[in-house]
Amino acid sequence: MTHAAAANAPVVPRGNGFSRDAFAGRNEEHRGFRRSRTMMASATRAAVLLAAAVLAHVAGAAPFPDQVSQGALVRATVNPHAKVRVAGHVLRVGPRGGIVFGVGRDEQGPVTIEVTERDGQRERIAIPVTPRDWPIERIEGVPPKTVEPPPEIAARIQREQARVVAARRRDDAREDYAQAFTWPVEGRISGRFGNQRVYVVDGKDVPKSPHSGMDIAVPQGTPVKAPAAGVVTFADPDLYLTGGTVLIDHGHGVSSNFLHLSRIDVKVGQRIAQGDVIGAAGMTGRATGPHVHWGMNWFDVRVDPLLLLEPHEP
Repeated sequence: MTHAAAANAPVVPRGNGFSRDAFAGRNEEHRGFRRSRTMMASATRAAVLLAAAVLAHVAGAAPFPDQVSQGALVRATVNPHAKVRVAGHVLRVGPRGGIVFGVGRDEQGPVTIEVTERDGQRERIAIPVTPRDWPIERIEGVPPKTVEPPPEIAARIQREQARVVAARRRDDAREDYAQAFTWPVEGRISGRFGNQRVYVVDGKDVPKSPHSGMDIAVPQGTPVKAPAAGVVTFADPDLYLTGGTVLIDHGHGVSSNFLHLSRIDVKVGQRIAQGDVIGAAGMTGRATGPHVHWGMNWFDVRVDPLLLLEPHEP
């Protein structure tokens, strides 16, 4: 039997600079951009190796990729009758053998993959993880109560986050994740996945979680399109931190989330096609300017949408 592994290589859109501030409306570029671009190029080479890797018969040599980058979404094909585990997680295997899993931002590796054939033959592979550069972003201009919320607001945030987490833990058999993803809007990247965030409140630095997705700066009201087909699993116009929020499930635990929307045009349970308008860009919730935040998950593992895209001119 032959197993073919595939993943999308990280690419940086031509002509785009990553700003120091992860939100839209900021034009100052990172002083470390050139260093970050070099690290992204290394991650690109690593993911290309993954895309080109082909698994031999389980009983023989297994030319898995030499390495994979942090934040990657790995899509592969195995024997449809095989059982696959990644880091102890049992993967859903599609009728044609499709599988997918994510590599987290802080994953140090190696990622362990175990493939068991129907006849009991088993192969275990350990893939090293290539680290990426995560610059620190200092963000000013957001309301202090969104950074250090009072107890009643903190309780609301916890309730809202629990609803979002539940929506992205689905494991549907659909394989919409397997198609080529497209840009939800055309614009300048104003914040990138994984950067460490520090909010400045009354002159004090308040470290927060790393950026969970990619920000694209566009005017208020710009239509936001689905990057791939799927089913809407969450739609709420007024979450405290993320404002207008939509989640799209792409199957096998893969989902996209769109935050800070000024308008929502879809409903929970709605089946959508790639390119359908799901809402409009805005700056609702904790934001400093109009933009689209696009995040992606494999269950609870956050991955980098940029690694799934072809380059484009803003």
